[in-house]
Amino acid sequence: MSQAEIGLIGLGVMGSNLALNIAEKGNKIAVFNRTVDATRRFYAEAGALKDQIVPCETIQEFVAAIRPPRPIIIMIKAGDPVDQQMEALKPHLAKGDIMIDAGNANFRDTMRRFDALKDSGLTFIGMGVSGGEEGARHGPSIMVGGTEESYRRVEKVLTSIAAKYDSDPCVAWLGENGAGHFVKTIHNGIEYADMQMIAEIYGILRDGLKMSAQEIGEVFGAWNKGRLNSYLIEITEKVLKAADPLTGNPIVDMILDKAGQKGTGKWSVIEAQNMGVPATAIEAAVAARSISSAKGEREAAEKILGLPPVGEIRVTDRDAFIKDLENALLAAKVGAYAQGFAVMSAASNEFGWNLPMPTIAKIWRAGCIIRSQFLDEITTAFTKAPDAANLIVTPAFAAMVKETDGALRRVVSTAVLGGLPVPALASALGYFDSYRRGRGTANVIQAQRDFFGAHGFDRIDGADSHHGPWGSGLSA
Repeated sequence: MSQAEIGLIGLGVMGSNLALNIAEKGNKIAVFNRTVDATRRFYAEAGALKDQIVPCETIQEFVAAIRPPRPIIIMIKAGDPVDQQMEALKPHLAKGDIMIDAGNANFRDTMRRFDALKDSGLTFIGMGVSGGEEGARHGPSIMVGGTEESYRRVEKVLTSIAAKYDSDPCVAWLGENGAGHFVKTIHNGIEYADMQMIAEIYGILRDGLKMSAQEIGEVFGAWNKGRLNSYLIEITEKVLKAADPLTGNPIVDMILDKAGQKGTGKWSVIEAQNMGVPATAIEAAVAARSISSAKGEREAAEKILGLPPVGEIRVTDRDAFIKDLENALLAAKVGAYAQGFAVMSAASNEFGWNLPMPTIAKIWRAGCIIRSQFLDEITTAFTKAPDAANLIVTPAFAAMVKETDGALRRVVSTAVLGGLPVPALASALGYFDSYRRGRGTANVIQAQRDFFGAHGFDRIDGADSHHGPWGSGLSA
C-alpha cells in the first residue's frame, strides 16, 4: 500500500471535515484519534473516499503510514492538549518531520513551540484555517506560518484544498513561526467588528425604525447586491428571513441576545494594545459581546435606570436614511479593516515577518468568514501603495472615507440621540476624526504629565524642550 501524503490527528467536526476535504482532492491521508471508536466511525462513514484514507489505531501505525518527511496536522483543542499531543508524537518522528497546529492557537504559543523544536531536527507550522465547518470541508482560507521549506512540503496538499477565488487558491506562506496564527487572530478581530457593526445597524432598523425581521432581511439582501456584498451580509439576510417551523415566528426573535466568544477577538485587542496600535472598532466589538453576556445585569439595570426617554427614530426621508445606514456600515467597515491591517503591519515589523499585505487580502477573498468583494479593493490598494501608513490614506480608500463618513456621522448622531447603542460604529467615527486631525488635544495631556513630573515637553514651534517649574517625581 502506498504511503499517505499527510496525516491528521483529531477527528472532531473540524478535523473530520478537513480530512474529507484532503481525501476528496486526491490526497491520501492517514488519520488517528485518541478514541479508537471515533477513527473507526469516521472511516466507516467516509463512503467513496475510503480508498484515500488510512485509518490508524496507534501512534506507531499512524506515523509509519505517512511519507517522510511527515507532515502531521493536529486538529484538537487549543492550549495544553496540543503540547501533550506533540510530546506523544516526538519519540516516533524523524528529522524533517513537521507538526502542524491547525487550531485557533494563540500565536505566542505557536512561536514557543516553533522555537522549542529548532534544534530537534523537527519543525513546526502554525496554520490558521478560516471558514468554519463548511470551509474545512469544501475550501477554507489558509494562513501558514513556519519555515518556507516546511511550507513547500505541504504546499501541494494545501493548495488543492483551499478555497478558490477566480481560480486563485486562498492559501499562502506568510512568514516564520507565529505569522500564520497571528494573521488568523487579526482576521477574527476584524470579524468581531464586522459582526458587531451589522448588529448595530440591525438594532437601528429594528428599534429605531420599528421594522420586522423580514423587512430588515430585505434591506440586507439589497445591500448584498452592492458594495457591501459579503458573506456576513449574505448570511444576515438569511437568518433574518428564517422562520421557526413550529410557530412561524422569525428565528432571530427567538434567539437570546447573548453572544459568545472564543478568545481570538480578545487576543487581537491585547496585541494591538501591546504594540500601541489603536484598534478601537475591534475593542468595541469585544466589549459589546462581554456586555451582551451579562443578560441578567442588563435586565436589572433596565428596571433601575430605565431606557433613555426617547421613542422611535423620526426621519423625514426613510429611504434616504436607509441609504445612510448602508454607507455608514461601509465607512465603519473601512475603519475596522484599516485598524486590523495596521496591527498586522506593526506586528510584521516587531517580529520580522515581512507580512505581505496584498497577499493577505487576496487569501481572504474566499473561504473565510470576512470574505467580500471589498477585499479585492484592499488587495489593489496595498499593491499600488505597499508602504502606505494606513489603508485609509491610500487613494481609493481615502476617496471612500470622504464619500461615506458623512453618512456615518449622521447615523451615529441619530442613534445616540435616539438612545440606541452603537459602540462599534461610534468608535470607527472617532478613529477617523482622530486620525485625520493634524493638531489634536494631546498637548494638554503632555502638559498634565509635565506638571506631575520632570519630563519636559516638545514645543509646537520646534524649539528645544524644557521643563516647567512644576512638581516632580510623578508621571502618568
